[in-house]
Amino acid sequence: MIGKKIGGRTYYYLAESARVDGKPRVVTQRYLGTADEIARAVPGGEPASARYRAYGDVAAVWATLRRLDFVRRVDEVAGPQRAKTTLGQTLAIAVLHRATAPETPIAQWWATGAAADLVHPRVSTVDTVWRALERLTPERIARIEETVAAAVLEVLDDHAALAVDVPQFAAFAAADCTLPSACQGVLAGVGLRVTRDGAIPLGSRLYRRDDGTAPTFAALTAELGPATLIFHTGQAAQLDLGSRSGFVGSLPLTDHPELLTQPASARKRVDPERFAGLTALDTHAVVDGVRRRVILTHSATLHAAQSRAFADELATATRELDGLAGALAAGTHRGDRAQVHAEIGRVTRGRRVERVLTAVLSGSRAGEIRLERRIDTAAVARLDDEFFGKQVLVTDQDWPVAEVVTAYRARTHLESTFRWLTGPAVTGPTPRWEWTRQRIAAHGLVSVLAATATHLMRREADRAGMNLSVRELLDRLAGIGELVLRYPSTGGRPRTARQPTERDPAQQALFDLFQDSR
Repeated sequence: MIGKKIGGRTYYYLAESARVDGKPRVVTQRYLGTADEIARAVPGGEPASARYRAYGDVAAVWATLRRLDFVRRVDEVAGPQRAKTTLGQTLAIAVLHRATAPETPIAQWWATGAAADLVHPRVSTVDTVWRALERLTPERIARIEETVAAAVLEVLDDHAALAVDVPQFAAFAAADCTLPSACQGVLAGVGLRVTRDGAIPLGSRLYRRDDGTAPTFAALTAELGPATLIFHTGQAAQLDLGSRSGFVGSLPLTDHPELLTQPASARKRVDPERFAGLTALDTHAVVDGVRRRVILTHSATLHAAQSRAFADELATATRELDGLAGALAAGTHRGDRAQVHAEIGRVTRGRRVERVLTAVLSGSRAGEIRLERRIDTAAVARLDDEFFGKQVLVTDQDWPVAEVVTAYRARTHLESTFRWLTGPAVTGPTPRWEWTRQRIAAHGLVSVLAATATHLMRREADRAGMNLSVRELLDRLAGIGELVLRYPSTGGRPRTARQPTERDPAQQALFDLFQDSR
């Protein structure tokens, strides 16, 4: 909150700051009134100070943890404890922090945010949260995941599970980067067993992928237990789909050219309320020697994005070839034909432009070589019509097309969630924090449980007609704030009151959704 002095009076505004071109700037502000006006809005006289803080995201995640009876369940796993703050409370604080402010140091978040007013019993500090969690054993971590999973399944009607690999889970920054070898840190992936309904994590298998010990995709999914395997195009070659059962995955488009040439009229719309602009052709094809169910999908949104990206790619390639042609004509490029061919290959090789852009050379000696480039407009049209916006999914399940698409997209949603929860590089709570195996396991547990809570929230929002990613959901909830008004002491401790800020109807509906589900 900021105050502006105009004509001898101070007027207060709720301001939001952000970095613009690398510099801090006020990007939005809302008028609150004078101190008198704020005082009249909140009984008790004029406050000595007022502070704004986000509230909606913390309150909603905490309500979700309470709905899961999170603290009691974890404490049952822990058994008798002597600590003032139990393991259940400590882990709940860590999960709440990770879900709502992963980029803010936990002590700062606790001291300035709303969590301390929601979590009971209150603790005076959270500096020791990570120290307490690093004592978790692998057996206790597994039991905690099991008891939270049981709570999640009590909420759901559909208990079917999916097995998903998220290789880009986290990069753990090294404690000391004075040595080049230490700067590499630790790269981690995670295999997950998640619900088909909402992609809510039920169990995890954390692994390192930077030291040669990462399990194979098949071995990883076997460790996760009975579940429908979800795989992407790059993983399809590692699997023998001819003998496997229980899977949903994608195949290279070029493996089934007969599907790509099917007219748009052959596709049907897929649940317009959930998947705007998505159509699909549900048919069969031979995959790894076995006739399988395959679904050709076309997304209007993906098509538009790929068309824009290709247009940019083609423009860059033609600009580089034109520059090369100009240098050859001006005599500033005097390489032989082999060198010029190498330049052309560098511009086009391995890219989609190779299908539509050709370069013709004339002349044989250095200084006489000329280049002419041509764009095949018919090839551009075929590429746009046959490839853009399309995916080929394969499955042995008899689910409706919408459910097959939902299952396949579980991995995308989880990857997006973990990018938000773990950030570009995970750092410890102190400058000298070293990421031991046990600490990495504790971090993985906190991140997976934060994903469990937030994906449960995302599922509830989706069922209420609000199709949002986890990041979008939490950002909207974080826009629900409150003013913390501190009044002068009258002999005892200063009195504090909290005043909610104005909410638009969409924010109110979203906030009520999670408060009502407790």
